[in-house]
Amino acid sequence: MRAEWREILARVDHTLLTQSSAWEEIRSACDDGIRYGCASVCIPAVWVKQASDYVAGRIPVCTVVGFPNGYSTTAAKCFEAADAVKNGASEIDMVIDVGWVKDRRYDDVLAELQAVKAACDGRVLKVIIETCLLTEEEKIELCRVVSDSGADYIKTSTGFAGGGATREDVALLRAHTAPHVKVKAAGGIADLQDAADFIALGADRLGTSRIVRAVKALEGEGGI
Repeated sequence: MRAEWREILARVDHTLLTQSSAWEEIRSACDDGIRYGCASVCIPAVWVKQASDYVAGRIPVCTVVGFPNGYSTTAAKCFEAADAVKNGASEIDMVIDVGWVKDRRYDDVLAELQAVKAACDGRVLKVIIETCLLTEEEKIELCRVVSDSGADYIKTSTGFAGGGATREDVALLRAHTAPHVKVKAAGGIADLQDAADFIALGADRLGTSRIVRAVKALEGEGGI
Protein backbone atom coordinates (compact mmCIF):
# COMPACT_ATOMS: atom_id res chain seq x y z
CA MET A 1 0.00 0.00 0.00
CA ARG A 2 1.24 3.48 -0.84
CA ALA A 3 2.51 5.38 2.17
CA GLU A 4 0.30 8.39 1.45
CA TRP A 5 -2.84 6.24 1.49
CA ARG A 6 -1.72 4.57 4.71
CA GLU A 7 -1.31 8.00 6.28
CA ILE A 8 -4.85 8.98 5.24
CA LEU A 9 -6.35 5.73 6.55
CA ALA A 10 -4.68 6.31 9.91
CA ARG A 11 -6.87 9.42 10.28
CA VAL A 12 -10.14 7.75 9.25
CA ASP A 13 -12.95 6.98 11.67
CA HIS A 14 -14.35 4.13 9.57
CA THR A 15 -18.05 4.81 9.93
CA LEU A 16 -21.22 2.73 9.73
CA LEU A 17 -24.25 4.52 11.20
CA THR A 18 -27.12 3.50 8.92
CA GLN A 19 -30.32 2.51 10.71
CA SER A 20 -30.41 -0.95 9.13
CA SER A 21 -26.89 -1.96 10.16
CA ALA A 22 -26.91 -5.55 11.43
CA TRP A 23 -24.12 -7.35 13.27
CA GLU A 24 -22.61 -8.91 10.16
CA GLU A 25 -22.13 -5.44 8.67
CA ILE A 26 -20.78 -4.04 11.94
CA ARG A 27 -18.32 -6.92 12.23
CA SER A 28 -17.21 -6.40 8.63
CA ALA A 29 -16.64 -2.69 9.33
CA CYS A 30 -14.55 -3.63 12.37
CA ASP A 31 -12.52 -6.07 10.29
CA ASP A 32 -11.91 -3.45 7.61
CA GLY A 33 -10.97 -0.82 10.17
CA ILE A 34 -8.39 -3.17 11.65
CA ARG A 35 -7.07 -4.38 8.30
CA TYR A 36 -6.60 -0.89 6.93
CA GLY A 37 -5.18 0.71 10.07
CA CYS A 38 -7.99 3.18 10.66
CA ALA A 39 -8.09 5.52 13.66
CA SER A 40 -11.35 4.00 14.91
CA VAL A 41 -14.55 2.30 13.85
CA CYS A 42 -17.60 4.52 14.46
CA ILE A 43 -20.82 2.56 15.01
CA PRO A 44 -24.24 2.87 16.67
CA ALA A 45 -24.27 2.64 20.45
CA VAL A 46 -26.33 -0.55 20.46
CA TRP A 47 -23.36 -2.42 18.96
CA VAL A 48 -20.57 -0.95 21.11
CA LYS A 49 -20.37 -3.75 23.69
CA GLN A 50 -20.40 -6.54 21.12
CA ALA A 51 -17.94 -4.74 18.86
CA SER A 52 -15.63 -3.87 21.74
CA ASP A 53 -15.52 -7.50 22.79
CA TYR A 54 -14.96 -8.56 19.19
CA VAL A 55 -12.08 -6.20 18.37
CA ALA A 56 -10.41 -6.89 21.73
CA GLY A 57 -8.39 -3.70 21.67
CA ARG A 58 -7.20 -4.00 18.07
CA ILE A 59 -8.95 -0.73 17.13
CA PRO A 60 -10.70 1.97 19.19
CA VAL A 61 -14.50 1.83 19.13
CA CYS A 62 -16.27 5.17 18.61
CA THR A 63 -19.99 5.87 18.92
CA VAL A 64 -22.42 8.78 18.72
CA VAL A 65 -24.45 10.65 21.34
CA GLY A 66 -27.50 12.84 20.75
CA PHE A 67 -27.33 11.65 17.18
CA PRO A 68 -28.25 12.89 14.64
CA ASN A 69 -30.43 15.83 15.74
CA GLY A 70 -28.73 16.96 18.95
CA TYR A 71 -31.92 18.06 20.70
CA SER A 72 -32.11 15.48 23.47
CA THR A 73 -31.52 16.81 26.99
CA THR A 74 -28.11 17.21 28.53
CA ALA A 75 -28.96 14.50 31.07
CA ALA A 76 -29.83 12.11 28.24
CA LYS A 77 -26.59 12.86 26.41
CA CYS A 78 -24.59 12.34 29.59
CA PHE A 79 -26.30 9.00 30.17
CA GLU A 80 -25.60 7.94 26.59
CA ALA A 81 -21.94 8.89 26.92
CA ALA A 82 -21.48 7.11 30.26
CA ASP A 83 -23.28 4.02 28.97
CA ALA A 84 -21.10 3.92 25.86
CA VAL A 85 -17.95 4.21 27.96
CA LYS A 86 -19.17 1.41 30.23
CA ASN A 87 -19.70 -0.74 27.14
CA GLY A 88 -16.18 -0.14 25.85
CA ALA A 89 -16.26 3.00 23.71
CA SER A 90 -12.98 4.88 23.53
CA GLU A 91 -14.36 7.88 21.64
CA ILE A 92 -17.68 9.76 21.72
CA ASP A 93 -19.02 11.98 18.92
CA MET A 94 -21.76 14.23 20.34
CA VAL A 95 -24.20 16.51 18.49
CA ILE A 96 -24.86 19.97 19.93
CA ASP A 97 -28.32 21.52 20.18
CA VAL A 98 -28.42 23.75 17.11
CA GLY A 99 -31.57 25.45 18.44
CA TRP A 100 -29.59 26.74 21.40
CA VAL A 101 -27.09 28.21 18.95
CA LYS A 102 -29.86 29.96 17.04
CA ASP A 103 -31.06 31.42 20.34
CA ARG A 104 -27.47 32.44 21.16
CA ARG A 105 -27.50 30.28 24.29
CA TYR A 106 -23.77 29.66 24.06
CA ASP A 107 -23.36 29.38 27.82
CA ASP A 108 -25.83 26.48 27.79
CA VAL A 109 -23.94 24.82 24.93
CA LEU A 110 -20.71 25.20 26.89
CA ALA A 111 -22.22 23.77 30.08
CA GLU A 112 -23.57 20.79 28.16
CA LEU A 113 -20.22 20.08 26.54
CA GLN A 114 -18.49 20.22 29.91
CA ALA A 115 -21.06 17.84 31.41
CA VAL A 116 -20.74 15.34 28.56
CA LYS A 117 -16.95 15.56 28.69
CA ALA A 118 -17.11 14.64 32.39
CA ALA A 119 -19.40 11.71 31.55
CA CYS A 120 -16.83 10.48 29.03
CA ASP A 121 -14.50 9.73 31.95
CA GLY A 122 -11.31 10.64 30.13
CA ARG A 123 -12.28 9.29 26.73
CA VAL A 124 -12.06 11.36 23.57
CA LEU A 125 -14.99 13.72 22.95
CA LYS A 126 -15.70 15.07 19.48
CA VAL A 127 -18.31 17.83 19.19
CA ILE A 128 -20.48 17.82 16.06
CA ILE A 129 -21.65 21.36 15.30
CA GLU A 130 -23.53 20.62 12.02
CA THR A 131 -21.95 23.36 9.92
CA CYS A 132 -24.52 23.15 7.10
CA LEU A 133 -27.14 24.60 9.48
CA LEU A 134 -25.00 27.47 10.77
CA THR A 135 -23.98 30.95 9.74
CA GLU A 136 -20.31 31.85 9.60
CA GLU A 137 -20.71 33.91 12.77
CA GLU A 138 -22.25 30.93 14.57
CA LYS A 139 -19.45 28.62 13.44
CA ILE A 140 -16.81 31.02 14.72
CA GLU A 141 -18.57 31.42 18.06
CA LEU A 142 -18.79 27.65 18.43
CA CYS A 143 -15.06 27.38 17.80
CA ARG A 144 -14.63 29.48 20.94
CA VAL A 145 -17.15 27.44 22.93
CA VAL A 146 -15.63 24.10 21.97
CA SER A 147 -12.14 25.44 22.70
CA ASP A 148 -13.26 26.40 26.21
CA SER A 149 -15.16 23.17 26.91
CA GLY A 150 -12.43 20.61 27.37
CA ALA A 151 -13.54 18.66 24.29
CA ASP A 152 -10.89 17.10 22.11
CA TYR A 153 -12.30 17.73 18.63
CA ILE A 154 -14.68 19.98 16.76
CA LYS A 155 -16.47 18.08 13.99
CA THR A 156 -18.23 19.49 10.97
CA SER A 157 -21.24 17.28 10.42
CA THR A 158 -23.37 14.24 11.10
CA GLY A 159 -23.92 13.62 7.40
CA PHE A 160 -27.66 13.38 8.14
CA ALA A 161 -28.65 17.08 7.88
CA GLY A 162 -28.44 17.65 4.15
CA GLY A 163 -24.81 18.69 3.99
CA GLY A 164 -21.36 17.53 5.00
CA ALA A 165 -17.84 18.81 5.31
CA THR A 166 -16.64 21.52 2.94
CA ARG A 167 -13.12 22.73 2.40
CA GLU A 168 -14.15 26.22 3.48
CA ASP A 169 -15.60 24.98 6.77
CA VAL A 170 -12.59 22.85 7.64
CA ALA A 171 -10.28 25.80 7.03
CA LEU A 172 -12.54 28.08 9.10
CA LEU A 173 -12.69 25.66 12.05
CA ARG A 174 -8.94 25.22 12.02
CA ALA A 175 -8.37 28.97 11.88
CA HIS A 176 -10.71 29.81 14.78
CA THR A 177 -10.38 26.86 17.16
CA ALA A 178 -7.65 26.74 19.80
CA PRO A 179 -4.55 24.72 18.86
CA HIS A 180 -5.29 22.03 21.47
CA VAL A 181 -8.63 21.22 19.78
CA LYS A 182 -8.43 19.02 16.70
CA VAL A 183 -10.73 19.17 13.67
CA LYS A 184 -12.75 16.28 12.27
CA ALA A 185 -14.29 16.50 8.80
CA ALA A 186 -17.28 14.25 8.19
CA GLY A 187 -20.04 13.86 5.63
CA GLY A 188 -19.55 13.80 1.89
CA ILE A 189 -15.87 12.82 1.80
CA ALA A 190 -16.08 11.10 -1.56
CA ASP A 191 -12.58 9.93 -2.42
CA LEU A 192 -8.89 9.93 -1.58
CA GLN A 193 -8.35 13.37 -3.11
CA ASP A 194 -11.08 14.82 -0.88
CA ALA A 195 -9.42 13.18 2.11
CA ALA A 196 -6.00 14.55 1.24
CA ASP A 197 -7.43 18.04 0.71
CA PHE A 198 -9.20 18.05 4.09
CA ILE A 199 -6.05 16.91 5.85
CA ALA A 200 -4.02 19.63 4.12
CA LEU A 201 -6.56 22.19 5.36
CA GLY A 202 -6.14 21.07 8.96
CA ALA A 203 -8.39 18.07 9.56
CA ASP A 204 -6.89 15.55 11.97
CA ARG A 205 -9.72 13.02 11.54
CA LEU A 206 -12.07 12.06 8.74
CA GLY A 207 -15.46 10.47 9.33
CA THR A 208 -16.27 8.34 6.30
CA SER A 209 -16.93 4.87 4.97
CA ARG A 210 -15.81 5.70 1.43
CA ILE A 211 -12.05 5.86 1.94
CA VAL A 212 -11.71 2.20 2.85
CA ARG A 213 -13.92 1.34 -0.14
CA ALA A 214 -11.72 3.48 -2.39
CA VAL A 215 -8.56 1.74 -1.22
CA LYS A 216 -10.20 -1.66 -1.70
CA ALA A 217 -11.09 -0.69 -5.25
CA LEU A 218 -7.53 0.39 -5.97
CA GLU A 219 -6.22 -2.84 -4.54
CA GLY A 220 -8.56 -4.74 -6.86
CA GLU A 221 -7.20 -2.78 -9.81
CA GLY A 222 -3.61 -3.39 -8.74
CA GLY A 223 -3.17 0.34 -8.19
CA ILE A 224 -1.45 0.14 -4.80
